[in-house]
Amino acid sequence: MRIKAGIVGGAGYTGGEMLRILINHPSVDIKFVHSNSNGGNLISDVHTDLLGDTELRFTGELSSDIEVLFLCVGHGDAKKFIDANPIDKSVKIIDLSQDFRLKANAGSDWVYGLPEMNREEIKTANNIANPGCFATCIQLALLPLAAKGLLKSEVHINATTGSTGAGQSLSGTSHFSWRNNNLSVYKAFEHQHLNEIGESLNKLDSTFNQMISLIPQRGDFTRGILVSLYMESDLTADEAQKLYEDYYAAHPFTHVSKKNIDLKQVVNTNKGLVHVEKHGNKLFVISIIDNLLKGASGQAVQNMNLIFGLEESTGLRLKASAF
Repeated sequence: MRIKAGIVGGAGYTGGEMLRILINHPSVDIKFVHSNSNGGNLISDVHTDLLGDTELRFTGELSSDIEVLFLCVGHGDAKKFIDANPIDKSVKIIDLSQDFRLKANAGSDWVYGLPEMNREEIKTANNIANPGCFATCIQLALLPLAAKGLLKSEVHINATTGSTGAGQSLSGTSHFSWRNNNLSVYKAFEHQHLNEIGESLNKLDSTFNQMISLIPQRGDFTRGILVSLYMESDLTADEAQKLYEDYYAAHPFTHVSKKNIDLKQVVNTNKGLVHVEKHGNKLFVISIIDNLLKGASGQAVQNMNLIFGLEESTGLRLKASAF
């Protein structure tokens, strides 16, 4: 089986990651890569690391000869694109923006694309709302507890993301000269991903009503997210370890480590790693992902694989570097 794919927003960070995966995916043919600003340019002129890997060019035109469409556009732009460009109902849409993640915005036509929670729903979905990167990393740290109704106290979260999490558009806090050798807090207690996290936890545990306190930080590195969080818990260390191992046993990309974890283990991969410790009455959890892969394009392809009946990990066995 060959899946015919189109990409909208192919010149950005997530579009580039999507291309790197799909060019080498054994079951995908890329039919077009849309970009308003780069129509006619070689893809390798923008994503220079792809020189020698593809002769594809960006186009300003859309083709209907596709089975799946990836929307790698900014927040707010996905809905505008769909409204302006009627898409055949047979085409599966996987949106990487936040436009359809919340039930109030998505209705019944969209499934929240976190395989570790919604794998069976994803398999029969027409439209996928890919989760946010912070939301993915935080949820991987909390899903096993929520599934057993064990989130009984406030959750305190510290989360640090690389500069690619802000997207390709420049701002005062994304310039190298500001970001390098620097660390800062932003959107404390108010990050937009809290809403989708809350919806997921309530789906697994309808009684969950605890505060989720998130302190996001901008790190002075390019890619990756490290989340550390804690809450009160009656679980022993061994019980918590088993709970997490059992929950993720059937999921090919999320692994529970008995040793402490660090970002280099997941950067340039579609993995999520989780580590659990017990300190007094506090359960402490560390979770890490690559924000552009498991937090965006890699997870989108993972969802595509599930929709089209492929092995979930097809084309996504990407390797981290030890250095």
